[in-house]
Amino acid sequence: MAELRTALTTGANSGIGLATVLELARRGFRSVGTVRTDAKAEIVAAAAAELGVTVETSLLDVTDAARCAEVIDEYRPDVLINNAGYSVTGSIEDVADEEAAAALQTMVLAPMRLARLALPYMRAAHYGRIVNVSSIYGRTTTPLTGWYQGAKHALEALTDALRMEVARDGVRVVLVEPGGFRTGIWEETEREIAKRSGSRYDGAYRRTLTATRVFQPLMGDPARCAKVIAGAVTTRWSRSRYLVGYDAQAVAVWSSLTPTEVKDRVVRLFMSL
Repeated sequence: MAELRTALTTGANSGIGLATVLELARRGFRSVGTVRTDAKAEIVAAAAAELGVTVETSLLDVTDAARCAEVIDEYRPDVLINNAGYSVTGSIEDVADEEAAAALQTMVLAPMRLARLALPYMRAAHYGRIVNVSSIYGRTTTPLTGWYQGAKHALEALTDALRMEVARDGVRVVLVEPGGFRTGIWEETEREIAKRSGSRYDGAYRRTLTATRVFQPLMGDPARCAKVIAGAVTTRWSRSRYLVGYDAQAVAVWSSLTPTEVKDRVVRLFMSL
């Protein structure tokens, strides 16, 4: 059946998005990846050629509502994978309205817009898969990343609502919650921290950066997450949520079993807050 299906993945030029478009192409889908520039499209093309698969690309800034409609109308995807996103590292005090609004536009409004646009085509076919790539941060919260986590919490709540709303139409809606994987988001974290220089939270930012650098070599291969996404798309009965990575599973257990006051104290001690 995969040979008859079109899968559209946003944010396809690196990390989990790139691994996903390649994995879906390998499994026989018509795999389409959206990217924001021609240079990023060339990255996708080169990776597909190296693997010996075909991946189409389409230029899309997911915050551009008109372009979102054009892309969905052009490809009419049977499978939509909302993966586009980026790091927002900054205390609540350090993040201005414009920066926060941009994050919410990209990681909350855009996935729901794309889903809304794709649903009429999926409903007509009485088949569809919508996979929203969240994060373990969609279940928990830590200091200095509140806006990123807020976006992921919102994405999870909206996904839960959408899943129930469209279930009778043959459309399955899935959340994927990765832990730490080797993606460009960690380079973004370094850049984000650099621009917070002079903040009253300098010490906590430095600790965050040190922890990121220490754990980055231990992070998983994005191909593992891509296989989970492809599995959720191809299985007859997908789960509502997929926690991906041992770290994600550990954090989920820690978050659910540890009293809030204890969690707060431990994190504040670690970050000298």
